[in-house]
Amino acid sequence: MFDLIMKDILGTPAILVGLFALCGLLLQKKAITDVVSGTLKTIMGFIILGAGATVLVGSLDIFGNMFEKAFNIQGVIPNNEAIVAMAQNAFGAETAMIMLIGMLVNIVVARYTKFKYIFLTGHHTMFMACLLAAVLSTSGMNSVLIVIVGSLILGTLMVLLPAMLQPTVREITGSDDIAVGHFGSFGYFAAAKVAKWTGDKSKSTEDVKVPKSLGFLRDSSVALALTMAIMFFVVAMVVGPTYIEENLSDGANFLVFSLLQAITFAAGVFIILAGVRMLIAEIVPAFKGIADKVVPNAKPALDVPIVFPFAPNAVIIGFLASFAAGLLSMFLLPLVGLAVIVPGLVPHFFCGAASGVFGNAVGGRRGAIIGAFVQGLLISFLPAMLMPVLGSLGFEGTTFGDADFGVVGILIGFIISFFN
Repeated sequence: MFDLIMKDILGTPAILVGLFALCGLLLQKKAITDVVSGTLKTIMGFIILGAGATVLVGSLDIFGNMFEKAFNIQGVIPNNEAIVAMAQNAFGAETAMIMLIGMLVNIVVARYTKFKYIFLTGHHTMFMACLLAAVLSTSGMNSVLIVIVGSLILGTLMVLLPAMLQPTVREITGSDDIAVGHFGSFGYFAAAKVAKWTGDKSKSTEDVKVPKSLGFLRDSSVALALTMAIMFFVVAMVVGPTYIEENLSDGANFLVFSLLQAITFAAGVFIILAGVRMLIAEIVPAFKGIADKVVPNAKPALDVPIVFPFAPNAVIIGFLASFAAGLLSMFLLPLVGLAVIVPGLVPHFFCGAASGVFGNAVGGRRGAIIGAFVQGLLISFLPAMLMPVLGSLGFEGTTFGDADFGVVGILIGFIISFFN
């Protein structure tokens, strides 16, 4: 029963979000048809979002494989899923309890403070719970104390980090109905701050004038497909046909395969945007029940792709700027004595794209580029700085990817080392 609740229900983001929608609709005493329809559409929206992410990640994995082969890159690739899978063997029970109690702490803090945010990104909740269990274990605490301290930290982060981003989210969305619940928040916050200092809000990425002859580029999906096609073709020409056709394309022509992968990437983004639109359309009115009855004025803090539809051009720009920062970091990290972090295309896409949207909202085109670039540096240097903390636990060779894991893990590690 415990595994059913923790892994199959609370550990499944679509079910978790659907449960909150169900509770919200029931609290509003909606008709049974509205309850069923709203709950299923909320879950469906999240599943569509996840399906798009799967399509996109599959294409990115192929590009990453080609990129590493083309330029003979060796180093550590940050991967949240990989390190969590490794840590579950040692800290599975603590992770589950921190996640469950941390979600309750989130609701209590939201209920009795001015920070009215309910964090609904279930997989990131689990990732942070795992990091907390692992890092706190180095202090010598027993399991009970690890769970108590970890839950308090997690529940507090689940409220304060969305609150930190909300002023910019309001500028992005033009409303105060939704928040961002994603543990890349320090990266997005830094991107917005730098963008505000260096950019020009009046010159938005979405106002780029396209000549009539290139009118097809006004469609962000087409522009993204062409951008990725150029990147795929460049890397494919360096790798050559033999490796691609023998190891990746199952014998298909390497250029045709590269083109299809670029279009597949754009299709994945298109699916994500469709899922986000459905999710927002259902979760916001459903959440009104929770806001009215349990946590007055509560806002759902959702996964970061919810901001993508508000600035599709900034999504492309942010990804490219973040990835460029990751490439530069490969040469800078050894100069300061840190491990080489190979740019993970998944974090650089999702976090970089979101940073582009955040930067554009407060700093326009220049802000989108500079803000996402700064965020790209953060998700390159922070994972490298986190590695010594995780390495002491036997997790050498991998690390967490997004900014908040690095900030929280490094800070807790420093505090523990100071008192030990």
